Amino acid sequence: MNDPQQPKVLSKAQIEAFDRDGFIVVENAITESQLAALRNDFNVWVNESRDHQSGYGDYVNDRPRYDLAEDHKSTNPLLRRVNAPSEVSPAFDAVMRSSKMVDAVADLIGPNVKFHHDKINSKLPGAKTEVKFHQDFPFTPHSNDDIITALLMVDEVTLENGPLEVVPGSHKGPLHEIWHGGIFTGAVDDQVVVDASEKIVSCTGPAGAVCLMHTRLLHGSTANKSDRPRTLYICVYTAEDAVMLSPNPVPNQFQGDIVAGVETGRIRCTQNELQRPELPKKASFFFQQQRAGAKG
Repeated sequence: MNDPQQPKVLSKAQIEAFDRDGFIVVENAITESQLAALRNDFNVWVNESRDHQSGYGDYVNDRPRYDLAEDHKSTNPLLRRVNAPSEVSPAFDAVMRSSKMVDAVADLIGPNVKFHHDKINSKLPGAKTEVKFHQDFPFTPHSNDDIITALLMVDEVTLENGPLEVVPGSHKGPLHEIWHGGIFTGAVDDQVVVDASEKIVSCTGPAGAVCLMHTRLLHGSTANKSDRPRTLYICVYTAEDAVMLSPNPVPNQFQGDIVAGVETGRIRCTQNELQRPELPKKASFFFQQQRAGAKG
């Protein structure tokens, strides 16, 4: 982790907790007006999805911007992913660039912070989407791993509606393989999860809170078992001196924009060894995990 300057929003205890556990939850990471704007745009997209039977919207490489779960129906819309929402929504773009969330990220890996990609992962009522355990860094390898995944809670996240589950401290352990038998599964071996099962904790919080997660942290999530939505706006930020070693799996026209500090043009390298990831050919990595037997 970079040595941040005087923190803007995080306490010393929060920074120490992040270093120890690999994640923290910060409440009130955006303003009420920002949260209302995000909800409004997402609800518009959910209603638009009623008119579609499969993924739609121009994105990149014939991949849809809006991805629908398998049980999606006009009467029960299950919009589960929006790729690069900052490209099509000023509200999401504003939060990605200027919010308490960004300041908190800078407190952890700043002072110079670069935007990598964003997406929305949603589990609407009735969705069966599960995410098998994995680490983010093998999907987005860089020259160093000062990288944070910021998971902003657009809805209240409870134990019942499919919260993020993490293994505290796993960011200080090994990078686990997500290729198995020559197939990119996007998930670690089941035994890794079994071995860590007693350490797994759920990340819950009110709408407007953000979970800041280290890129090496082992994590997954279960299905939404409630009648309440669980929508996350996910932004990935890197230290400015971290350089991509493989193409962005969720390309964005704004990738590389400096959202805190300045551009130095320097490259910092740390030692990591891992297999090159497979880029998604469909809407998202959900399909890669489904191919390997995950539920979606």
